Amino acid sequence: MSKHLAIIGASGHGKVIAEIAELLGYEVSFYDDSFPEKITVEHWPVRGTLLDFLSEHDLYCGAVVGIGNAKIREFMISQLYESNVITPIIQHPSAIVSSYASIGDGSVIMPGAVINAFASIGIGCIVNSNSVIEHDCKLENFVHVCPNAAVAGGTTIGKRTWVGIGANVRQMITIGADVLIGAGSAVVNDISQGTTVVGVPAKAIKDKNA
Repeated sequence: MSKHLAIIGASGHGKVIAEIAELLGYEVSFYDDSFPEKITVEHWPVRGTLLDFLSEHDLYCGAVVGIGNAKIREFMISQLYESNVITPIIQHPSAIVSSYASIGDGSVIMPGAVINAFASIGIGCIVNSNSVIEHDCKLENFVHVCPNAAVAGGTTIGKRTWVGIGANVRQMITIGADVLIGAGSAVVNDISQGTTVVGVPAKAIKDKNA
């Protein structure tokens, strides 16, 4: 079977995924809607747009979306699913993932990340470098946990939520969808959907429902 993997999105995040994919034995090509203005990203070729990829996806073993924006990532993964494209999990060899944890299709687990027993990671999530997802946590689809963030046991995080770099989340917290947690914040209470929180302890500065 082909080990030629497409990465959708020729960004910095995509480059990190490409390096991990090569470590896992894949050959990598990019697709990005900036094509044909952009034809390479570092030494990797950009072969076309997302629509180009969908027309020729049979040449590949699958595709991973290398875009940090959760709403765009969600849309692009939906396009891949509609075309029956395989979206493999990309996990760096240095990541520590419990055999009792589950990880959804198209998720990326970065270097040094730790995912402990019975944690559940949804579709299209990003568990970034040196972040920690403790036991029994549930990350719904398209969550992004940034580098050096830590999520304590039994916490639930809703769809498309962003946990900023170095943030810490107390155990047994429930965080809604589309939440933005600022860098270095300490979350000690539940957070409702669509809220932006910052600080120690984290406090709301924006609520879409207000």
